[in-house]
Amino acid sequence: MKNLIGFLAIILLSSCKSETPTKTLEVGSYRAVIEAQDNEEIPFIFEVTSANEIKIFNAEEVIGVNEVTYENDSVYIKLPVFEGYIAAKFEDNNLKGSFIKESLDRTVPFTADFNKTKRFEVKSKPSQNSTGIWETVFSKDIADDEYIAKGIFKQQGDKVTGTFRTTTGDYRFLEGVMDGDQMKLSTFDGAHAFLFTATVTDSTMQGYFYSGNHWKEPFVAKRNDTYELPSANNLTFIKEGYDGIDFEFPNTANELMSIKDERFKDKVVIVQIMGTWCPNCLDESKYYAEYYKENKSRGIEFVALAFEYAKTKEDAFSRIDRLQDNVGIDYPILLAQYGTSDKAKAQEKLPMLNHVLSYPTSIFIDKTGKVRKIHTGFNGPATGEKYVEFKEEFEGFVNGLLEE
Repeated sequence: MKNLIGFLAIILLSSCKSETPTKTLEVGSYRAVIEAQDNEEIPFIFEVTSANEIKIFNAEEVIGVNEVTYENDSVYIKLPVFEGYIAAKFEDNNLKGSFIKESLDRTVPFTADFNKTKRFEVKSKPSQNSTGIWETVFSKDIADDEYIAKGIFKQQGDKVTGTFRTTTGDYRFLEGVMDGDQMKLSTFDGAHAFLFTATVTDSTMQGYFYSGNHWKEPFVAKRNDTYELPSANNLTFIKEGYDGIDFEFPNTANELMSIKDERFKDKVVIVQIMGTWCPNCLDESKYYAEYYKENKSRGIEFVALAFEYAKTKEDAFSRIDRLQDNVGIDYPILLAQYGTSDKAKAQEKLPMLNHVLSYPTSIFIDKTGKVRKIHTGFNGPATGEKYVEFKEEFEGFVNGLLEE
């Protein structure tokens, strides 16, 4: 059914093509909404700065968009790096259409109202304050689905910002409100559309996490200002019987590359397990790309292994090229898998690992080829101090390897 809806949406929006559009986006602010389950809305604010340029806002994050095209009475907004795009028709100055991810056969209803700037409507003064650290469990007591997280929030008046950290990453820059005792937070980055709703007391939260209109799960939390997640350095490891990591995968020129290549010999190597569809991987790639440019003369190399859900090898290569161009990544990204991003399948490609628990995962290899550390997940800029701590730990550990 989703395939049919997506197909009809694309046909509807691409019919009656003309060389020049009948209308373009008005300069100014829009309140956009992506549909979720339970008649919930995932709102975000974007600003049109010119007919072909948009800024999307999530708390401190600003995402620049410059791939905006028009056909007759429709607009197509392609988000940077990720494959998702918005296809919508004009209704006066407003928009109505879909957020589409073709590889996953997902088409989600989308609307946007011009000249609106409030992410969420607030009906009553906040009766609770969410500022602080929250020990969180998602899908509590649900077999095989339960996992832990750390909520980190800051509230000023009725405005709330922050994120949830998990053992494998974070849930991006969240922004929202406290309406009475009801907290609502959302984010949209072109890969994911998230909504968190919760009833808050002075010591507890209870609510739901929505992703697009295809996923919903409960969560509970309690205040705990000393709560810490398990170390990200102990979750993934080399299995007994293996003495290191080995692989051979193609780059986007379809040339096979191996960890045994001369390029990596006698150097410190960071192997990045990632996907072009993964926001935490994007955050990590931006940091690694910058670090590599500044330090590659010191004898360090990076190589990324991409696990893509693109349906064809050509599409997967295209997305890797797009990521490298957008971010300015000078190190090679190899295609380890396409057609699925399933972690069990990924582990089959790297059988020396106990599991692939998270995208991203980084493997630190010293100059002798020995694996010295495996770091699961990535704490991105949305985590604030934790992101700073990660960079300090990363640079300190790598400096030690380079000096050996």
